[in-house]
Amino acid sequence: METSSLPNFPDDGFTVTAAEPWVLQKMQIVSQYVTSFVGAVSGRVDEIIVVDLYSGSGMYSLGSKRQLFPGLPLTALSLKLPINKFVFCEKDPNQLKALKIRTNKYFKDKNVILLEGKPQELTDKLAMYVPVDKEYYKSAVLCVCDPFSIDMPFATISRLASQGFNFIIPFNFALNDRINYRHYLKSNYDKLDRFLGVGGASRLKSNIDNNLQFYKHVVRIYQSNMLALGLNEAISVYKIDSGLFEIPSYYIGLFSKQFSSKEVQENVEASHKIQYNLFKP
Repeated sequence: METSSLPNFPDDGFTVTAAEPWVLQKMQIVSQYVTSFVGAVSGRVDEIIVVDLYSGSGMYSLGSKRQLFPGLPLTALSLKLPINKFVFCEKDPNQLKALKIRTNKYFKDKNVILLEGKPQELTDKLAMYVPVDKEYYKSAVLCVCDPFSIDMPFATISRLASQGFNFIIPFNFALNDRINYRHYLKSNYDKLDRFLGVGGASRLKSNIDNNLQFYKHVVRIYQSNMLALGLNEAISVYKIDSGLFEIPSYYIGLFSKQFSSKEVQENVEASHKIQYNLFKP
């Protein structure tokens, strides 16, 4: 898979995150969503802010040849777009240190804020850096939430939504023969319930008997709860070939209260050839 649509950075010897090939594809898609969103809101607001709740070290490593490609922080910073502020969150101090070194080296001229901690612990700090809309001052906040897990409580998403955040959420988490639907419905029921929110786990059908069925129901409930928050949505599906996430496709959702998610999605569809279908609940 080519990395031509992502910026290139040399191996600097600092920590990177091992990734499967589909993660490269996902970064390309998310980058296009960021570009489309900024294009849609530019000129309509006074400030555009990009937030990444799970930033990592900023770099991924692909395959035995250690092919490097950037994560969202370095990709977003490289885009020639009118983004005024970047806020990157990471709970691992070593990864955050590597990200700090990289952003300082390549993007000294950018307004970058690094926050250490889990997103649910950082909502007050995030509120400090995201201005509340006033009569004569409007902002657009695009928040990427991509933990590759069900660790993010829906209550945190709800709180950020109340602060005017718009969201890109790839729905991906370990789902295979070992960590399967039974694992989430039994051993991790409480975490699943916090992830889905509003009694979400109890709404999963009792006759679920395979991973794909479980995954589709999880996304459908999440989508319903986001709509209940007053956010409009656009959800697209992409092919995947993963040893950790053993289903044929995964979904990426865009959720917004201020702007048209469908408009942003249509622009991504026009420029991205990998997408092959739309999610229909």
